Amino acid sequence: MNVMGVGMGVSDTRELLVFVNVLLQQLGAPVPAVPTMVVSAGLSTSWANVLLLALIATGASLLADWVWYAAGRYYGYRVLSGLCRLSINPESCVSTTELRFRNWGPWSLVLAKFIPGFSTVAPPIAGAVKMPVLSFTLASALGAFLWAFAAMLAGWLFQEQVTAVFDLLRSNWMAMLLVVGLMVSVWLLWKISRRLAYAAKMKSPRISPADLQRFLGSVNEPVRLLDLRPQPIKEAEPLAGWLDANPDTVLAQASQWGAGDFIVTMCACPGDVTANQVASALQEAGFLNAKTLEGGYGAWSTQIQTKSM
Repeated sequence: MNVMGVGMGVSDTRELLVFVNVLLQQLGAPVPAVPTMVVSAGLSTSWANVLLLALIATGASLLADWVWYAAGRYYGYRVLSGLCRLSINPESCVSTTELRFRNWGPWSLVLAKFIPGFSTVAPPIAGAVKMPVLSFTLASALGAFLWAFAAMLAGWLFQEQVTAVFDLLRSNWMAMLLVVGLMVSVWLLWKISRRLAYAAKMKSPRISPADLQRFLGSVNEPVRLLDLRPQPIKEAEPLAGWLDANPDTVLAQASQWGAGDFIVTMCACPGDVTANQVASALQEAGFLNAKTLEGGYGAWSTQIQTKSM
């Protein structure tokens, strides 16, 4: 009787750990969830318990996705900008997120869980583009279940190995902790060095939203305002006066313009990453009046709202 009580207590603890771990990871906390799911399934005593753990992980993931979906629906693309700003490498966060969602569409939610980093930023994009709640829920739930079930299945199929590793960690936890800490430190230093190196390359001139608005009201010469946001976001939140531009084809588009045209690039990226890249490329191509809109879409929206009040 006591043994059964202990077993049930361990099982309950494992289920709670999986739920909390997955929820925190999907909300954006830097904590891995897959190892917890693999070990929890590997220590399970029945297939039914493995399936239960997969459903619990699915529920936790779906709860976090609903939170991000609501944030994206209410705050728009600014949520993605905030999330990517927390990334050690915002350039990668912005470019890969935009590319994947543009290529895969809303059903990228099904694959999102299998791509580190993308699982957190996909739901707010779905909210920002006003994806129907039912479609979002079905796609997100399917993706979460496939992701959780794959991890649980791996743990169940390799129970002996999981148990051996778990015992090794318990008996040599200090040495393992030092090794993991060293690996994480090296990884962080590498990422930070990449970020610093990239920041050093961002040298294109900037213009504030207020200065741009004053400039637009005082000149008659050609002004090219380039909207570099992802296509789904442009359709959900269109901007009057801005040209639809793609970072990959903007140089071909600019070949029809005069070298002296005043060009302003705008994105919704942390640090104006995409806009800065395009403005720098335009300057190298001979368009010396290319500038980056400081603060991007968020700052321009605020400026327009302030001006209209």
